Amino acid sequence: MIVPDRVRERALRLADALPAYVYDMSALDRHASAVRRALPGVEMYYAVKANPDPALLRALAPYADGYEVSSIGEVAHVRSVLPDARLALGGPGKTDAELALDVHRVHVESPGELRRLIAAGRPRGGRLIDAARPPGDRLIDAGRPVDALLRVNLDVPVEGASLTMGGGATPFGMDPDGISECLELLRGQNRVRLRGVHAHLASGLQAGELLDLAKAVMSFGRELEAAEINLGGGMAVSYTDPEERFDWEAYGQGLAGLRRPGETLRVEPGRALTAYCGWYLTRVLDVKRVHGEVFAVVTGGTHHLRTPVAKGHDQPFAVLPTGRPSRPSHPGHPGHPGCTSPGVIPGTPVSGGRQGTSPLPRGVTDELVTIVGQLCTPKDVFARRVLTSVNVGDIVAFGMAGAYAWTISHHDFLMHPKPGFHYLT
Repeated sequence: MIVPDRVRERALRLADALPAYVYDMSALDRHASAVRRALPGVEMYYAVKANPDPALLRALAPYADGYEVSSIGEVAHVRSVLPDARLALGGPGKTDAELALDVHRVHVESPGELRRLIAAGRPRGGRLIDAARPPGDRLIDAGRPVDALLRVNLDVPVEGASLTMGGGATPFGMDPDGISECLELLRGQNRVRLRGVHAHLASGLQAGELLDLAKAVMSFGRELEAAEINLGGGMAVSYTDPEERFDWEAYGQGLAGLRRPGETLRVEPGRALTAYCGWYLTRVLDVKRVHGEVFAVVTGGTHHLRTPVAKGHDQPFAVLPTGRPSRPSHPGHPGHPGCTSPGVIPGTPVSGGRQGTSPLPRGVTDELVTIVGQLCTPKDVFARRVLTSVNVGDIVAFGMAGAYAWTISHHDFLMHPKPGFHYLT
């Protein structure tokens, strides 16, 4: 994959201080601005779980109508960064303390959760106290209604999705019977005010597929006379083709054609907003051949970037040849005609060597290489058997590390040093 010049320059400056994360904030701003323009008349909430880094939250503020949060910790965190941001609270297992938080919308996951929400906020004196609540969190005024959306899990096809949260029996949301039970609970009370429906049925879908789901969700919502319809996220992100992007223009045009006057449509992208701006930079410690297979061991590991393990893919990367002399450029991957190997930059100098020979003192050229980290587990793998050239001392820049990366990783395993974090503005 191609490393932007500004990221490459920072990588070279950080060569002796790796591993490190680098966020290209200008690239994030351009991307978020383009997404916002493609969705006229549609509200966009950022799914904080994708990456809650404060700098990213601030960068998205001009384009996001709000933030989707899933815990009391995320609420407190976003409030500390953006005190006045609109928050929508989701998640399948909310505590009583979370149900008592003052947020713009609550996504109700079950009849049982709705019963607790209706019963919440009725303390003596009109104030809630909870020892589990982070200091400074705003609590719901016991006399003010809570605005809620019912999360629906429709029995609709979700083929081709990378993750499925709906379309059948899952822990997320309610089937139509559960929705009907909630409607009965809402009658005759004034604690919870029904605003509409929410659905996040699947992830990893293209624009046309998401529009098909949107039609089903909107049809269901209209049967309930829902004023608000939250379609969730799920926009496809390709780790095999880092240059590919979700077709936001087609999605926005499709939603514009589906939306009726007076309806509020909302989407909640996460990965598809921030994945592209993040880079995890490492340096090669060792290159070795074991039973004929070549392994490059880099600083850091999947305890910093868990994405390839969590999704079961090869993390796209490029090798910056800081540990070798200049030689001719690397050819494309023969298994992908017309393409360049994910581990190669066109024009990258490579070291000498011949495929199939005994291990070289410092590295290999044009060989299938598995890139691993420093952890004492065979699962610590970034990419398997990718054609590339790599030497001890080279920098390996893993792209698409801006979402579900650092914060989903098991940082303290083996107690290696934490990476640095750097922001290119």
